[in-house]
Parts: sequence; structure tokens; C-alpha cells
Amino acid sequence: MAVHDKYPSEVSDSIFSVLQDLFNLPLEIKVQNTSQTPLFGYYAPNPNVPLYESTSIEDAINLEPVQEFTNQMWPSKNSHICELLHCYANQVAELDKMVSKLVFESYGVEKYHESHVGSVTYFLRLAKYRAPEQNETNLGVRPHTDKNFITILQQNEVDGLEVQLKNGSWIPVDFPPSSVVIMAGDAFSVWSNGRVHSPFHRVTMKGKGRYSIAQFSYCKKLVEAPTELVDDEHPLLYKPLDNFGFLRFLSKGERREIQNPLKAYCGI
Repeated sequence: MAVHDKYPSEVSDSIFSVLQDLFNLPLEIKVQNTSQTPLFGYYAPNPNVPLYESTSIEDAINLEPVQEFTNQMWPSKNSHICELLHCYANQVAELDKMVSKLVFESYGVEKYHESHVGSVTYFLRLAKYRAPEQNETNLGVRPHTDKNFITILQQNEVDGLEVQLKNGSWIPVDFPPSSVVIMAGDAFSVWSNGRVHSPFHRVTMKGKGRYSIAQFSYCKKLVEAPTELVDDEHPLLYKPLDNFGFLRFLSKGERREIQNPLKAYCGI
């Protein structure tokens, strides 16, 4: 959890105020947001995950992709929303860099941080979870690990995120005001040679609809553990990870049911 005094809450508050308008847009507008990257673009509710709907922006710290997205969604009134989303993505990117630098320093491998930052691209995902109807599942998102390096997640004032402990039990995550959750993804686990845990998490819904904003950092170059993090006590666990290759691997439906997809993709 992080509460950051340089993290203007008015920007995220303004974004949450427009998310309802975004997801109320006609379906034929929302589906225009497509992506060549597996598991991104517009994601509509479906029988397996009926409460969840999301849309995303690739390379969100750069203005052009954000403009393209907002022009698709709001051709007549996009400039303010474009500015909000672009500002938010860059604020969160700074926090992401701060967190990764602290971890690199803690393991004594800060010399690799600049190269890591240069390899990162950011995906911004905006999500809506509607409240379940009577006799309907309350599962907003099925249990999963994130496939990227770091996820930074913020929500409106409706809880629902749960994280699985290593003993298998689930705990709810309570967000203090103006806070974010910072979560390691599978790519971070590969980089740290298993030292950093990528937790299973899910969303369960109760009486109110929930909105969230998540920014994912993905690595454009191969992710591999520094030699300093491999020794007799910590033998190498993973081959170098192609972060987007991993997404393509998982885009085959049957592979999503693999018990440990990271190990299946690049485990030693």
C-alpha cells in the first residue's frame, strides 16, 4: 500500500467521475478500442465473468495513444479527459519507477535499474464491476496473478480486491483514502529469481458497483535474473522471459487453466 504526498488525488477523483460516462457509452463505440496485444483492448462482460467490463490504453505515458483512445470514445469532448488520463498515467509511472528502484537497491543491483526503466512500457486499464443481481455470482474477476512487472491499482470507495496468502486463505484489501495497491507480477518474480512473490488475487462484489484504475508496467526486452541473485542457495528458477510472448502463450484459451503458467512457459 502507498499513500504518496506527490500523488494528486484530484486527478484520480476526476477520472473516476468520468468512468461512469465511459462505460455507459454504446457498445458499438466501446468495441472500437482494439489491441494487437493479447488480453487488452475492450473486454466485454461474458457468461464466465458477467460483472466485469474493462478497456485499456497502451503506452499510456505518451500523449498520442491517449488522444487516439479519447477521440474514439468522445469525438466531441475529449481534450479534458485526454489530459486527465495522460497526467494520471505519468504520475503513476513515476511511482512505479520509485518502487522498482527501491527494490533493485535493496538487492544491491541498482546498477541495472536505468536499463530496466528504459525497457518498460505502461498499459492503463479502466474497469467497471457491476453489483451482482439476486442468485448471481459475486465473483468480479477470477483468481489470477498479473503477468507484468509491477501493477499499481486504485479504486473508488468500494472494496472488493482480495489477495491469497501463501497458506491458501484469502484476505480483503482495505484501501485507505487516496491510497494505491502496488503488486508484483510474474515478470518481477522472474527478475528476482523467485524472491519477489506474485500473488493470486481476485475481486468479489457485494452491494455496490466498483470502478478501478490499474497501470501495468511491461518489459519490452527479455526479463532475466541478475547474476547477483543466482547462487547455490538460490538456483536459477526461470529462463529469460519474453513478457509479451508470455501474453501470447496465455491467449490460447486452454492454457489459462494451467496450474502454474509461468513455470510452464519459462520454468527450468
